[in-house]
Amino acid sequence: MSARTVGRVRAISAMDLRRFLKVSLAGVLAAALAVGCGGDSEEGSGEALAEDQPIQATVTTNIIGDLVEQVGGDDVEVTALMGPGVDPHLYNASQGDVSALQDADVVFYNGLFLEGQMQDILVQVGQDSPTVQVTGNVPEEELLESEDYEDQFDPHVWFDLDLWQTAVDPVVEQLSELRPDAAEDFEQRGEEYQQELEEADTFVEESISSILEEQRVLVTAHDAFRYFGERYGIEVQGLQGISTDAEVGSGDVQEVADFLAEREIGAIYSETSVPPRGIESVQAATQDRGWDVEIGGELYGDALGEPGTATGTLAGAMRQNAEIIEEGLT
Repeated sequence: MSARTVGRVRAISAMDLRRFLKVSLAGVLAAALAVGCGGDSEEGSGEALAEDQPIQATVTTNIIGDLVEQVGGDDVEVTALMGPGVDPHLYNASQGDVSALQDADVVFYNGLFLEGQMQDILVQVGQDSPTVQVTGNVPEEELLESEDYEDQFDPHVWFDLDLWQTAVDPVVEQLSELRPDAAEDFEQRGEEYQQELEEADTFVEESISSILEEQRVLVTAHDAFRYFGERYGIEVQGLQGISTDAEVGSGDVQEVADFLAEREIGAIYSETSVPPRGIESVQAATQDRGWDVEIGGELYGDALGEPGTATGTLAGAMRQNAEIIEEGLT
């Protein structure tokens, strides 16, 4: 397991819970869930399942789904609430999602307020079932502070593939508690997943380092790539902030256009989970300043591609991102 892994994961991290206390617990779905779960029960820890009984795991994003599927193998059946192209910052759980969360043997989520609209539901579910924040083992000193929200951190940890390896141990640990007979298999698959991340990490690092340093600037639809920038040595700027819940104003567009024209950046990028109109507006505004900037492609940001494709895994999506960035900026 990664040397950066520390401590033992908590069902709901103290860090997330402290911030959650600042958020209203009101909401129709949360109220319905509290009734269904029996809101006064003790926090769920999970009981061991029978041998050969697949673990029913519900995850929030398909990024976490990729992690749990690769570690779990045939011993886990994964239900991802958010598929390709879905923005987790704005996602509101349906009644069907509530059922999937209630019926699961275990729930895995990112935390750090990535799933901000679901925080109350996740707290309620955690009273009866194991509810695991996969970023719970990331050392706090390695988290980037949010530039938009006081006392919060940037949740997009997976963009640093080395740092994302810390998400493996919480998954291995919880699955092993539910299926002790498969613990060695979970451990082995976890190590294989980490090896896959290490290889992709090297690929991305080499791709970005091939870009001329003065052109190593990544402008995207929202500010999701800060961990990417820190890890791979590229300056990043987003049209929107860390969360996409704020409207893009004309001032935002003009500011980014000024930046692009002044720095003579050759390409900007849309994201699969964010509507392209904001980036298209930036392109038009930059052209008004006499500088032609290309839309270099569509990056995988807060969601992976279709299951069964190369970009349906985090390693594959990051490799494609690196190729598109390298091509556009060289």
